[in-house]
Amino acid sequence: MQEQFIQYLKSKTLDSTSFAEEIASVLDIGYDAAYRRINSKTSLTLEEGVKLARHYKISLNQLFEVGNQNTIVADLSPPIHNIKGLEVWLNQSYNSVYPLTKLKSASIIYSAKDIPLFHTLKDSFLSRYKMYVWLKDVDSNMTRDKISFDDFIKNIPESLLESAFKLGQVYKDINITEIWNNTTINGSLQQVLYYFESGALSKELALIICNDIEDVVRLIEKQAIQQSLVGSENKAIYNLYINDIHTMSNTIMVKTPFQKVFFTPFTVISYFKIEHQPTCELMYEFFEKQMSISKLLVNAGEKDRSLFFNRMIQKINRLRERIIIDNDAFDFE
Repeated sequence: MQEQFIQYLKSKTLDSTSFAEEIASVLDIGYDAAYRRINSKTSLTLEEGVKLARHYKISLNQLFEVGNQNTIVADLSPPIHNIKGLEVWLNQSYNSVYPLTKLKSASIIYSAKDIPLFHTLKDSFLSRYKMYVWLKDVDSNMTRDKISFDDFIKNIPESLLESAFKLGQVYKDINITEIWNNTTINGSLQQVLYYFESGALSKELALIICNDIEDVVRLIEKQAIQQSLVGSENKAIYNLYINDIHTMSNTIMVKTPFQKVFFTPFTVISYFKIEHQPTCELMYEFFEKQMSISKLLVNAGEKDRSLFFNRMIQKINRLRERIIIDNDAFDFE
């Protein structure tokens, strides 16, 4: 057990050559004593295990997880109950993502059940609308007070917008692979239709949001063809796969030279963070399998690319028509 624990700690440090010195410093013991613990010649005490767990930011639950292939532990993202909680979530997400921009080989794989949020986090009505939808799901006061989107944008804090735009910008400097299908856009369109029909979204703003969604689709098409993220300082790579078989899940995998981590949805935009490496390997293998049976859009023929994106534009146009004429019967299929 101790040997497995020590190996786990080594995977959490970037400089294995000074690992013994780091252990000695954390435990306030000599180099030789640290070396004996690393090589399991001396057993770690409970107090020493706790000190190491704190230093390497490992929960005591994760100590139990080490070596147990049938038990994994997940970290839960910060709870969101109001605007303040959403801003904290955006800032913590930025702090998690930013270090990846400094690792040239870091990459993200995104199983896109919905349009990935970082495509929408820019200065647009769509960005503000996404935040409105998230908050309507978690803030009971907004539901009780029947806050409309038109009212919401009049009082949205500037600090919240800055946090959102900053997070959207930092994603441009990371290599990203996305897996979409023909329904990926449907959730965003359904949200617009729902709040328009409920009277919480005016016709004028609903149509502007439709324009913003079309702008996102057009930009994604451009990035998919050129295989790079527009506006990236790091010349980050962008690959878009189209999968006609599986339903996507909004699961995100982060891959670095040191480890793999994936984030899977919990509620709204809350997520579970999984660092258990055998489980991460299984998820990575699943993503690789999905990509192997998907079309990399840059390699697809012009006809296939045009059909895929035109189908999304047609859905947006049907939503526009629905908003303008206000008929009852409508769907995206």
